[in-house]
Amino acid sequence: MNKNNYKILVLSDLKDTSKNTLKSAISLAKMVGGSIDLFHVKKPTDVVVRENQLSAMRSINEEHYLIRNKIKDYILPFSEAYEIPISYNFAIGNVKNEIEKYVQETQPDVVVLGKRKPKRITFGGESTASFILNNYPGIVLMVSEKHAIEPNQKMILGMLNNSVDSLKSTFTDNLMAHTHTPIKLFKIVKNPDIAQSTPNTVSVNGAVEYVFEHGDNVVKNISKYVAINKINLLWVSRENKDSFINSTINGSMDELNISLLLDNKKINNHKKNKTYYESTY
Repeated sequence: MNKNNYKILVLSDLKDTSKNTLKSAISLAKMVGGSIDLFHVKKPTDVVVRENQLSAMRSINEEHYLIRNKIKDYILPFSEAYEIPISYNFAIGNVKNEIEKYVQETQPDVVVLGKRKPKRITFGGESTASFILNNYPGIVLMVSEKHAIEPNQKMILGMLNNSVDSLKSTFTDNLMAHTHTPIKLFKIVKNPDIAQSTPNTVSVNGAVEYVFEHGDNVVKNISKYVAINKINLLWVSRENKDSFINSTINGSMDELNISLLLDNKKINNHKKNKTYYESTY
């Protein structure tokens, strides 16, 4: 593993359906050189509290013991199978508040969480993913429930309205070293003269670029070509001045049945100017 010491924070509800989230985080850690820290939050309403104060304290202590053992049992098979240490922590409280506090304390370089499905509430409610994207300016990996990024295997990378040249950093270089070539680029444009119902395919600096016209079916068309190319991970820039591109990208997150890596170019370089959560509630 590369020894760059990227801090990768995994947010998990400890359910079987979220195991791909941890597996993908392990894959990322092995590719870029990073340490993994898993964080779990349990809502107070899920903890049985007795009326008597002494009994209530005993109940909370018992809950801490149970959660700690549950996390150990959850991460141990992954740690042993892929020979990687995984630290962990947990809290009982408001999900968003506890996540915010923990991110401030640990200052991760990457946050990894499960990708929500349309019309489905996931870990901490659907707003958890939106909360992270709206408040955490760093790199976010949103993992598809059914399609993990397998550790110790090269992946097939796609980029949506992004390019390799615009993402120069040690993190990017390490990731590219574990990616099959050529890279697949997906570009959305307004000009109907440039893109058609069947996307134009061009070669750009050794990558293959698919150009799509913006419209009602653009996400469906991109999904089709993502599947055809067997893309494992779609890298999306979170810094785009074009509002229509941003709205399309935001709308595609739920519909694309693939893991997404969302990057902010401003803090792409490792451990540079890390100040999170400028405004809190």
